[in-house]
Amino acid sequence: MTVTVVAAALPAPSIEYGLLSPMLLVFAAGVLGVLVEAFAPRRLRYPLQLALALAALVAAFVAVLLLAGTEATAVAGAVAVDGVALFLQGAILIVAVLGVVFAAERGLPAPGRARSGPGTWTAAAAQHAARRVDAFTPQAAAVPGGADEDAAARAGIATTEVFPLLLLAVGGLLLFPAANDLLTMFVALEVLSLPLYLLCGLARYRRLLSQEAALKYFLLGAFSSAFFLYGVALLYGAAGTVRLSGIGAALAGQSGDALLALLGVGMLAVGLLFKVGAVPFQAWVPDVYQGAPTPVTAFMAAATKIASIGALVRVLAVAVPALRDDWRPVLAAICIATMALGAVMAVTQTDVKRMLAYSSVAHAGFLLTGVVAADDAGTAALLFYLAVYGLGTLAAFAAVALVRAPDGSEATALADWAGLGRRSPWLAGAFALLLLSFAGIPLTSGFVAKFAVFGAAAGADAAVLVIVGVLCSAVAAFFYVRVIVMMFFTDPPAAGPSVITPAPTTAVVAVGSVATLLLGVFPQPLLDLAERAAVFVR
Repeated sequence: MTVTVVAAALPAPSIEYGLLSPMLLVFAAGVLGVLVEAFAPRRLRYPLQLALALAALVAAFVAVLLLAGTEATAVAGAVAVDGVALFLQGAILIVAVLGVVFAAERGLPAPGRARSGPGTWTAAAAQHAARRVDAFTPQAAAVPGGADEDAAARAGIATTEVFPLLLLAVGGLLLFPAANDLLTMFVALEVLSLPLYLLCGLARYRRLLSQEAALKYFLLGAFSSAFFLYGVALLYGAAGTVRLSGIGAALAGQSGDALLALLGVGMLAVGLLFKVGAVPFQAWVPDVYQGAPTPVTAFMAAATKIASIGALVRVLAVAVPALRDDWRPVLAAICIATMALGAVMAVTQTDVKRMLAYSSVAHAGFLLTGVVAADDAGTAALLFYLAVYGLGTLAAFAAVALVRAPDGSEATALADWAGLGRRSPWLAGAFALLLLSFAGIPLTSGFVAKFAVFGAAAGADAAVLVIVGVLCSAVAAFFYVRVIVMMFFTDPPAAGPSVITPAPTTAVVAVGSVATLLLGVFPQPLLDLAERAAVFVR
């Protein structure tokens, strides 16, 4: 009787649906997409899934805008709704909308628009343009290159389950940087990861390479998740709670040995730095980026990095600021190794997607300089960097998807890009602009982003990182400029690849390129927004 009375007297846990509306909208759309996939007629699945995905993402973005300025926690403090979380959620949703548009490409223009050389049309280019070309395999369960897969392709079957998988991944990405306790963060990590493991193995071309990439990503991701969970256990043992603010208060009040907490932070960092793609946890990046369908690669390279950096910053700023003097030197060493290895390895690549993959590793190092700063200026610089990097990276991979070999697969070999400026000046110009932004050339958003994080690091007594970052940026500029020289100052091959111009992918390239230029010339509004958003609720 006593137990019953006490239980009845306890307040029922409340869920603040308004504060969680961006995530709830996306998760609900993902579940509804699964039902559409299961029960809707095949001919209606594609338009229904596309409309549902875009409507949910736009509605979630509107919900983020309506929550602007909110500083609160939800679900008994498990989810933080503050400036940092809302800014990152807005950036993730913008990238997700563009990613869905990119993944929605289901056909190509008429044969007359597929150029294979200056002023000429080849039979291979015409055949390629006339055929329905999808980035995803028509039947995921079929053996690569088997009769079932060929029959599905002839029947025009489209892999529409891509859309609910993307929505579920986006839901996890929205929760990841907003998680205010370690268990919620772990759940978000798994929710965002599992759909991506599946999506990586669905490439239409080079299916075996795609499936190998998915398996590598899954195995390494499971390994890093185990480290993350072990770190959660150690931090719980040290602080007696998994709430980030509770851990921070417990560690601030401790005067003895903090070895257990330091081990926990180290284990936790493995899972987070794996998703960031930092050294020494970057081994999966080039293989997965090369093997996965390019829309999935673009989405992962942009959205996953935004969410992972956000989660890492929240843990370090809210849970373990008392151990700042201990984790900063280690993170600075990882930052230096990441910048150096990413820049040097990118120079040796002969495949465009692998080059962009190692470029992503180098940018992870540049982003970590803002994390090492460990102050409001560093957080604001990170927010700006993540927003512009996400848009630029998505547009760069979309540009790669427009250059096609005669068999319909993407022409990713650097040699195939020779003379691209003559065959398609607009595409070569847009890609060159994006590469110059990655290199940090003035009047691009990449320059402003690097200047901001380097300035924050210098102001936080991390001048060594700034020096190394500038040197690595110079090395990175070499391989970026090499591609530009090849596109504009090299003769095209006699039978080069075709350049296609489907409207959705072309729109993604255009939006990313325009944003890169505008935010390089007029960065102040976004910088001011990032500065106001650099607030953590505890």
